[in-house]
Amino acid sequence: MADPVIFTPDKGAYIRTNTWLAAGAMAAAMIVLWLLSNPYIWTGAPAGLAAIGIRAWYLASEELATKWEMSDTTLTGPGPRVIPLNQVAAVNTMGSFVQIVTKSGDKHLIKYQADPAATKAAIERALP
Repeated sequence: MADPVIFTPDKGAYIRTNTWLAAGAMAAAMIVLWLLSNPYIWTGAPAGLAAIGIRAWYLASEELATKWEMSDTTLTGPGPRVIPLNQVAAVNTMGSFVQIVTKSGDKHLIKYQADPAATKAAIERALP
């Protein structure tokens, strides 16, 4: 049996992902205020930034502590999630996330990967 491969979240990827999320929230909040004819459209920007900033700060300790471990036969994640490699139907990347889709249709995310393409390639190499 080979040593397990461990996938851990990257702090830089966490910050980048939440920065993009904050930018989207800022724009969305401003658009909503504009659609409501609010004369203070600019207040949407700090509101969106604060919402995502507080969320990112609050969840950081939990999100950055998760890990996924891949053995010769299984992919084990938080929860605990145990996915037999012979049940993996697809491996996709979505930003800094890697999505595992099983043959039964279950979907799992390996979040905040520094190099999601490398994570995807490592999982695909291990598939039977």
